[in-house]
Amino acid sequence: MGLVALGSVRAIVWDGLTLTLLDQRELPHRETYLQLDSLRASAAAIRDMVVRGAPAIGITAAYGAVLGARARAAAEPEHWRASFAADLDELALARPTAVNLEWAIARIRACVTAHAGDTPAALAALVALAEKIHAHDVRDNLRMGQMGAALITPAPGILTHCNTGSLATGGYGTALGVVRAAWSQRRFNKVYAGETRPWLQGARLTAWELTRDGIPVDLLADGAGAALMRCGQVSWVVVGADRVAANGDVANKIGTYSLAVNARYHGIGFMVVAPTSTVDLQIPNGDAIPIEQRSSAEVLTLQGVAIAPPGAGAWNPVFDVTPGALVDVLVTERGVIHRPDAARIERALGSASL
Repeated sequence: MGLVALGSVRAIVWDGLTLTLLDQRELPHRETYLQLDSLRASAAAIRDMVVRGAPAIGITAAYGAVLGARARAAAEPEHWRASFAADLDELALARPTAVNLEWAIARIRACVTAHAGDTPAALAALVALAEKIHAHDVRDNLRMGQMGAALITPAPGILTHCNTGSLATGGYGTALGVVRAAWSQRRFNKVYAGETRPWLQGARLTAWELTRDGIPVDLLADGAGAALMRCGQVSWVVVGADRVAANGDVANKIGTYSLAVNARYHGIGFMVVAPTSTVDLQIPNGDAIPIEQRSSAEVLTLQGVAIAPPGAGAWNPVFDVTPGALVDVLVTERGVIHRPDAARIERALGSASL
């Protein structure tokens, strides 16, 4: 399989020298690819939402680190490691909530340390590590897709939030990987995608991916989820995660928490699909997860046009935290965890927070 992105979208392309990203800010109107040739450009792409989604952020960081290490080694052959370590510190600040960024950087640091004193070996090992992270993400998404799909009995529809497909991962997707696998088995009739304000990832990205793959999708305003559940149109809410705490609390795109509350009230299953690289066993609970706050302009404007009067403020957390008690099942590449809590996660994953 290699690095072929399953589904019709390939958002991260590495040719051994250059990292190319599909600029997700331009979708669905334009498919624009940006070529990145430095660690700093990779950090900016993560920070500025060219690429988003926890797994995709980790993959981009790994390839960006390769670019950064090569540049530092060429410019400072005797002392490049110290400068590169500082570059990684800068990269780590690009998006604080998505744990895959921190996870990837920790693996990069360990890789450089393991090859101390041998620059060619260190650079080669970094390339191999980045490509392994990418390939394993696709492999794990395929596994999770099959495991999650097996839990979905024939249903009228599935409700999802934000974007968790090939655009947010190395390929195939986490929650959308489950959707893709379940659709191939004809386990549901339609996907309902919340628009996901303020960046409209559901409207711009999820609907775009699904229509390209021929999977029926209806878009709905974020506030319409509860009414949809009451009408009996969905039997599962399936979402991804940017960080899962040791007790099963889940940080995901703002709006996920309200879907979980409403799903529990209406007796609808709530599934979180996330690789173990997104599980942070060092974070005891959701209260300890750093929540990124972004500019109020993202809420006060829409595609550059003001939608609120001058003088109005905005509260703009990018993520919210869903208590683990509201999660019916957590699907990882290592297996399915029903009613995840600290004890069940510990039994399933052990002490190895990847």
